[in-house]
Amino acid sequence: MLRRMMPGLGVFLFALLPIIAAENQTPQAARSVHLWYAAPPGNVFYNELTVEESTSASYFMACGFNHGYFGMQELMPGEDKVVLFSVWDPGEQNDPNSVAVARRVEVLYQAADVRVGRFGGEGTGAQCFFKYAWKNGETCRFLVHATTNANQTAYAAWIYLSQRREWKHLATFQTITKGEPLKGYYSFIEDFRRDGKSPHERRRARFGNGWVRTVGGEWLELTKATFTADRTPLDNIDAGEHESAFYLATGGNVTRSRELKSSISRAAVGARPSQLLKFEELLTPSAASEPAKPSGVTK
Repeated sequence: MLRRMMPGLGVFLFALLPIIAAENQTPQAARSVHLWYAAPPGNVFYNELTVEESTSASYFMACGFNHGYFGMQELMPGEDKVVLFSVWDPGEQNDPNSVAVARRVEVLYQAADVRVGRFGGEGTGAQCFFKYAWKNGETCRFLVHATTNANQTAYAAWIYLSQRREWKHLATFQTITKGEPLKGYYSFIEDFRRDGKSPHERRRARFGNGWVRTVGGEWLELTKATFTADRTPLDNIDAGEHESAFYLATGGNVTRSRELKSSISRAAVGARPSQLLKFEELLTPSAASEPAKPSGVTK
C-alpha cells in the first residue's frame, strides 16, 4: 500500500515512494495507482467505491488522508473479504514494537465484531479488520470523521451497510498530529500478492460522489483529481472519468489513456447522497464522544 509521507512536505513527493521492482528485474506486482482529490482541510471525508474487476490480494482504498487510509481488500482464495482501516503512529519507524507506548495510536472505540492490532513495515500504527463479503458491482460507502484534541486527532471509521440501511462505526483511533484536521485526500488500488503473475490480472474500480466537510462546516463535492502511480516499471494502468465518477485500473490488458500527474474532472452531482444526510443525524455530541470500548493504547 501507499507508504506514508512526511507531513508538511506535500502529497506529491512521489520520489519517496518505494521502488517495488528494480528496473533490471521483472515486476512482481501490478503497479499501484492513485487519485488525489483537491479539497481544503476538513473533519468529514465521504467517498463511494464500486469495484468492477478484482483478483486475489487486491486493496481498493476509498478514503486516504494525511494520517491513515480506509478501504476494502480481497484476500487470498478461501479467505474472507475485509474492510481495513489504518492510522499511523507519529514518526518514520517501521518496527511497531519500537514505538513508546505513549506515542502509539490509541483505540478510543472498537466494535465487538472488529479485530484491532498493530502493524509495521510501512510506518507503524493501529489497524482494524471487519469481515465484509463485498461484491463486484456493489457500491460501498466509506466515511472518516475527525475530531481534534490539543495535539492529537481522533479518526472514526464508518461504513454504510446497505442491506441494513445503516451506518456502522468500526473503530476510532487517536494519534499525535499537532491537532491537524483531515487533509491530503486520496484513493488507490494496490496489488499485494506480488508473485509475478498478479501484474497480468486486471483490477478496476470507480470512486464517486465524494464529499468533504471543511473545518468551517461547508460541504464540498470532490470533482477534481490527479492521477499518479508508484515507480513500478509497467504501463498497463489507467484513470479517468465515467458516469460522473473517477475510475482507476491496473494490470492485465489495461491501456493507459492519459499522462501521469494529469488532472481529471467529473460532473458534479450537486446534492449530497441520502446516506450522507443520514450520517449527519449521527453527528451529535453524544455520538461524537462514544464511550471507549476498549480504552487505552494498542499493545
